Parts: sequence; structure tokens; C-alpha cells
Amino acid sequence: MSGWDADSAFDLLGNELARKILVLTSERALSAEELTRRCDASQPTVYRRLDALESYDMVAEKLRYDADGNHYSAYECRLEELRFGVEDGGFTVDIELRRTVAGEGDGESVSRRSATGGVGDVGDTDAL
Repeated sequence: MSGWDADSAFDLLGNELARKILVLTSERALSAEELTRRCDASQPTVYRRLDALESYDMVAEKLRYDADGNHYSAYECRLEELRFGVEDGGFTVDIELRRTVAGEGDGESVSRRSATGGVGDVGDTDAL
């Protein structure tokens, strides 16, 4: 995703369902129907979270085939590591993503994305 910002990435990861989807899809690729059952959430809600996670490349949609040859989408976690830092009046979010590299040796690579954010005027901290 181009132009993503730290605030919205942080908000997304603050959502319990989004975190549960990441954990479940880190074990193996799951369909939206499987995620709906395992997360005890409505299918439209699961799809909204999947769309948001996909927009940050934290999950990837993969085409799968069942025993009858029918195809369906399954989702797998690509989030490898997340770092949150605070310095100089703001914060940073660094996201490390796992990517499958097609071709010779079919391996994996890692890409990193960073963004910064701030809280604006936090007021009089001496009153705390």
C-alpha cells in the first residue's frame, strides 16, 4: 500500500479481530468462511478486516482448490514483525513483511515499511 500512515496501521492492529486473523492465518492459509467460524464474527465483518489487512500487505489472498476442483480464496499472514518506537515528539511504526518469491528456488523475501505519526499538542505534562 502506498501512502499508508502510522496512525491507521496502529488503529488496525488495535482491533482484536484483526489480530486474531493474523494469528490464525500465521498457522496456515484459511478461507473467509473458516475465519468466520473460528473468530465467531459475521462474514461481512471478517471480510472488512481482511480487506484492511490486505491494504497493508499484512495478509495475502491465495487461490486454492478443493477436492472437487472448485477454487476458493484463502488468506495467509505476511506480517513477520512489527516495531513501535517513540522519539522526538512522535512515533514510528516499522512493519516487516514476508513475501514468497516465485522462480528459481521459490524462496521468501522480507520487505520493510515505515511510517511516522504524532499526537499533536499533548497539553501540560507537569499536571500529571
